[in-house]
Amino acid sequence: MKSAKKPVIFISSTVYGIEELLERIYTLLTNFGYEVWLSHKGTVPVFSNKSAFENCIVAVEKCDLFLGLITPYYGSGVDEEDGISITHKELRTALELKKPRWLLSHDHVVFARSFLEKLGHKTAAERKKLTLAKSPIFGDLRVIDMYEEAVLSQTPMRDRQGNWVQKYQNTEDALLFTSAQFSRFQEVEAFIKENLSNSAQFTKTSNTRGAK
Repeated sequence: MKSAKKPVIFISSTVYGIEELLERIYTLLTNFGYEVWLSHKGTVPVFSNKSAFENCIVAVEKCDLFLGLITPYYGSGVDEEDGISITHKELRTALELKKPRWLLSHDHVVFARSFLEKLGHKTAAERKKLTLAKSPIFGDLRVIDMYEEAVLSQTPMRDRQGNWVQKYQNTEDALLFTSAQFSRFQEVEAFIKENLSNSAQFTKTSNTRGAK
């Protein structure tokens, strides 16, 4: 008898400073019965005819669920053409595809955004003019851009769906959220099926409307 396919979770995050957290999240989700794609563990499908950026984006496109961590570090893998990090692109792809997603943001990112707003630097363009001194606590102001995209800050409040971003301060906070959301395996499986059904219905309706 062929076993049912495990739901695939893609974990998107920088690695610096949170290696232990990523290891524990990977173990937790694997024990719950998911197939976990995490570049830090080498479990993301890799194809030799694609770049590292492309392999990660393809993985986001193909996964069933997206778990993103926004940390104070933007990541060293930055595209030379547009200056966007691979982690940032993964998030944007998940948002564009409306992937079933769960997002965590470190408290330092949330605090920095609020603090800079009070100083009059409310937008990405305004923050871009600032020079951030090298710090072991906060690496790049563009992580605030990621947070704002994740909470759909540019979308009218009444139209925001999927904009929940859970703040965490430490490893235990992040693990509690992960466990609470993904331990209900059967509920998550049902959510995936419903999401796929809705996507298929949307595509069918769109094609019908476009037919002459």
